[in-house]
Amino acid sequence: MIDHDRLFKELISTFFVEFMELFFPEVLAYVERDSITFLDKEIFTDITFGDRYEADLIVKAKFRSQESFFLIHVENQAQQQANFGKRMFKYFSRLYEKFDLPIYPIAIFSYKYPKTIETSHHQVAFPNKVVLDFNYDVIQLNQLNWRDFVQQANPVASALMAKMNIADKDRPRVKFECLRLLTTLRLDPARMQLISGFIDSYLRLNEQENRIFQAEIDRIEPTQKEAAMQIVTSWMEEGIVQGIERGKQAEALSLTMLLLPRKVGNIRPELQQRIEKLSLTQLEDLAVNLLDFSNITDLETWLQQIPLEK
Repeated sequence: MIDHDRLFKELISTFFVEFMELFFPEVLAYVERDSITFLDKEIFTDITFGDRYEADLIVKAKFRSQESFFLIHVENQAQQQANFGKRMFKYFSRLYEKFDLPIYPIAIFSYKYPKTIETSHHQVAFPNKVVLDFNYDVIQLNQLNWRDFVQQANPVASALMAKMNIADKDRPRVKFECLRLLTTLRLDPARMQLISGFIDSYLRLNEQENRIFQAEIDRIEPTQKEAAMQIVTSWMEEGIVQGIERGKQAEALSLTMLLLPRKVGNIRPELQQRIEKLSLTQLEDLAVNLLDFSNITDLETWLQQIPLEK
């Protein structure tokens, strides 16, 4: 199971300025960037029902050229929820009561379905009067076209394209564009891994899609291709391990057969047949050892040492 909350919190907290640049440049314009701090997570208890709610991300920042502060509350919602606007208002009111600071609320809807447009306000009204009209900003990813973000030199764009409105036939192309953009950003290894892990978590391709994806990579220029393949290799290695852990031999075998030619060159039919007969345990051993392979002889030597299981 994907831990949606963790992935989104890591992404936005690590690249908070880039997130605001991408979606809310008008807000970032009045933020003193050096003042940005992340507050400890806030947990609220519903007094009536005893439910506990945890606000996703709360940022404290100073208004530029002023001594006053405000909060930015970012809430990720991985599935549609009735009365979400009411919940956002509860967060707002409790944060406002505790900190006595202005609060800028943002909701990210990251689910694929349904694609009905989400509301961005919560209202309490009577026939003669509106008592409350609470508004918050909405980023609804399944309403955004990934093509609009392809040229954005922004790590958050590279990650979130994987969760936008994608036709099934475009999945390999979108993963390629996420990867291509990622290779241009010159991130340190830890941040590169964070973005790359986010992309691969949400855009896992099947065997046919992987072949289309690989063909896209083969067409890019050599320097960029080398950087791309380093990331792809890590995705495949992780996918093989996860396939083995889930007991899915076909999944692990498919990714192994895609990765091996990148490590050792062309696989002859007799070697492929030999690999296809490996047990799940033997595939696990191969996944570990292939990281050290540099040519086809390494693979042949390893296979000669592995007995066929009956």
